[in-house]
Amino acid sequence: MTSAPPAGPGVVKTAPGPAAPLPPPAGRRDVRRALTRALPVSPAVVLLLLFLAGPIAYCAYIAFTDLQLTGQAESSFIGFDNFKAAFKDDAFLNAVWLTLVFTVLSSLIGQNTLGLTLAVLMQRASKPVRTVTGGIVIAAWVLPEVVAGFLLYAFFRREGTLNAVLDWLHLPSQNWLFTLPILAVSFANVWRGTAFSMLVYSAALNEIPKEITEAAEVDGAGGWRRMWHITLPMIRRSIGTNLMLNTLQTLSVFGLIWVMTRGGPGNRSQTLPLFMYEQAFQKSMIGYGTAVALLLLVVGSLFSLVYMRLLRTEV
Repeated sequence: MTSAPPAGPGVVKTAPGPAAPLPPPAGRRDVRRALTRALPVSPAVVLLLLFLAGPIAYCAYIAFTDLQLTGQAESSFIGFDNFKAAFKDDAFLNAVWLTLVFTVLSSLIGQNTLGLTLAVLMQRASKPVRTVTGGIVIAAWVLPEVVAGFLLYAFFRREGTLNAVLDWLHLPSQNWLFTLPILAVSFANVWRGTAFSMLVYSAALNEIPKEITEAAEVDGAGGWRRMWHITLPMIRRSIGTNLMLNTLQTLSVFGLIWVMTRGGPGNRSQTLPLFMYEQAFQKSMIGYGTAVALLLLVVGSLFSLVYMRLLRTEV
């Protein structure tokens, strides 16, 4: 290996230029990239912390106090006394039971099953039938909860539409809001909320490749076998999503039941939201009512965790 020849007399040596700046460390680049990506969503995060996480944290604090609306100079921290009182309260336990009945009947069974049935039938119906049926079902969904409650109250009351039809058919009638109040409000919630399930399942059914169902039909699989072995497994994630959203919405139903029965007669249709309202605003026990609301939040969270675990399961 030969060395470079020395510079001649006509060659001018130039000083080396400044060194190129070193790139920032990898960790700093990652932090900068993460901050850049988070910048567009930061206003939404601030609003959620201010108007959602903040009130939830304040309610969680109130649940451990004896705060009242009237007749109290200042509140004090009482620990878990509100929660202990709730589980010893027969009215609270009755509200828990009625909430479970209302949720299972109107959401898990009613809205879910009827929505899937309508979606399957509309897949095979003609376009005019789909348009009319979808319009009627969605019209019930877009009605305000209070308006829907008044409509169903007029349907189930003693002099209502249902008894008029039964009298015309010479069948026995009754005061449905007195004899079967929890079933009446469950039916009302099914009537109002089925449209959402129908839309979710209609979109899921449209995503199933027709080649699969046609191949199963050629192989001799009947309608029930195709539904059980092909359709339901392929839309299982949509079923889980629909069940989660319907359950959370049903757990918080207040206006519909309040308009129809106000939790009565007695407390035979008093679900947890109505019980919470009675304790907090009618009996002025804000601390106790907030503790009940916190327990309702825990119940909803448990349902969400179960459904999210089901959604993570691969088909």
